Amino acid sequence: MKAIRYTLVGALLIGSALLFTGCPERKSIAEIEANPGRYQNKDVVIAGTVRDSYGLSIPGTRYGGGAYKLDDGTGSIWVLVTDGNVPSKGSQVGIKGQVGTGVNWRGRNYGLGVYEKERRYRRN
Repeated sequence: MKAIRYTLVGALLIGSALLFTGCPERKSIAEIEANPGRYQNKDVVIAGTVRDSYGLSIPGTRYGGGAYKLDDGTGSIWVLVTDGNVPSKGSQVGIKGQVGTGVNWRGRNYGLGVYEKERRYRRN
């Protein structure tokens, strides 16, 4: 009986460790903008309000895309989507995505963005 208990506790501890090490920590947009190289090609979680939103989807095809600007109060960043499904202006969303940078010139970054992987809407 003791062996079963130890096995279950061990499995629970290992499962918890794997679960928590795989979840990216929520970051502020200001943190990402201050050091984009640190987050390059890494998953981040950010949340905020949609300020601008542009999408294109072609009915009957798999082609589409879009972008929206997400503002968390510390800064704003463009979020890119591949399915054309973008949230409307004023929506409050949380996303998980991969940070990508555009052009770096003279120490300034032009084109910082996040490629969306998952999105959740805040319920009011």
